[in-house]
Amino acid sequence: MENNTSLQQQLLEAGVHFGHLRKKWNPKMLPYIFAEKKGIHIIDLNKTTECLQETAAVLKQIARSGKKILFVGTKKQAKDIVTECAQKVNMPFVTERWLGGMLTNFNTVRKSVKKMQSIEKMLGDGSFDSITKKERLTLSRDKDKMEKVLGGIAQLSRIPAALFIVDIGHEHIALAEAKRLGVSTFGVVDTNCDPNKVDFAIPANDDATKSIAIITQYITAAIAEGLAERQAAKDEEAEDASLTDENQKKAARLEAEAQAEAGGGGRTRGANQPRRRTPSSPKRTSNR
Repeated sequence: MENNTSLQQQLLEAGVHFGHLRKKWNPKMLPYIFAEKKGIHIIDLNKTTECLQETAAVLKQIARSGKKILFVGTKKQAKDIVTECAQKVNMPFVTERWLGGMLTNFNTVRKSVKKMQSIEKMLGDGSFDSITKKERLTLSRDKDKMEKVLGGIAQLSRIPAALFIVDIGHEHIALAEAKRLGVSTFGVVDTNCDPNKVDFAIPANDDATKSIAIITQYITAAIAEGLAERQAAKDEEAEDASLTDENQKKAARLEAEAQAEAGGGGRTRGANQPRRRTPSSPKRTSNR
């Protein structure tokens, strides 16, 4: 992680400090606003840096524990950035329309995902050759529609441990579902939103592409560090286990060799000992 000065400079260059017009502001964002200039609120980058580092540390621990973090960003400016960053750390993502009940009705969504995967399997193994052209075309269109919306969560087998949201105002349905299920929420919050709606708020410009990119990439780097530490811990445990097994085998081999030597030594001494001669009994003579 970089020091605060260089991070603040990068945030400044990316335009993270630009908020919305004063008439659109949310009064609960007052602690995060530095000043007002030409009717536009300026976000305090010191607060942004603190919140960003705190959020990154928490997400790093979640990733280190092996849990999934769902990236949500359906805005036009955020789609490509969120997709790229989520794929980089192998995390699920939603960049198209958020389906109502994607979390609260997760079992039904999983059925749709399984249907999509079964169609893909049929395409791969040649099962479509036995059906008509019209049916094949219909199934292909259904698969394309489902893949567009559900492709990012195809590998998500259970409800994620956390949500990282770009623009909590735009993704209010996802935020409400996460709150209902008790899922931790992390979000980029602009001056027109309520920061109290998320567990960890990052005050920043959620409309500029550069601003979204630098924050999402910073979060992604922290998650990647957590995954790397998890993998290193696994490798260390595996190495320790292999060393323990090797030591146990070595000890067992040495013990077996010692027992063999002890048994062989006893037999050798017994073979080298002189045979004891028993005195012969005197011949009896008969007195006649």
